[in-house]
Amino acid sequence: MIEIIIVSIATLLLIGGAFFTAIAAIGVIRLPDTYTRLHAASKSSTLGVGMTLLGVFTYFAYFHAEIDSQLLLAIIFLFVSSPVGAHMIARSAFHSDVEPYKLTILNELKRDETGSEIETEESVRLKIERSKDKELDD
Repeated sequence: MIEIIIVSIATLLLIGGAFFTAIAAIGVIRLPDTYTRLHAASKSSTLGVGMTLLGVFTYFAYFHAEIDSQLLLAIIFLFVSSPVGAHMIARSAFHSDVEPYKLTILNELKRDETGSEIETEESVRLKIERSKDKELDD
């Protein structure tokens, strides 16, 4: 009976990991700009690979009586390094003037770095363009 439960847990973890990894791949392909693609790549793929590794760990821990510390370290390393790496890539893209998607409304990083909320000609022009795009979408 316990074997069925352990196999079910491991299977659910592996299927869930495959699902989230597939969602991450679709997100990287379908999303419109660098920042949203990084979001899909870091969040979903981290969860997907983490669940897959946890499923493998569960299976081998019970059926082969092997507690593989390398799998646990890989899971920890993945959950620490992936968000940090995505943050650093997004920040460097921002400082390299990579434009966000045209429907992005708020740019808090720019506001925080300039220290003001004064509207420039560029921000006014972008707001007008976004409102026109929204009207066309509706």
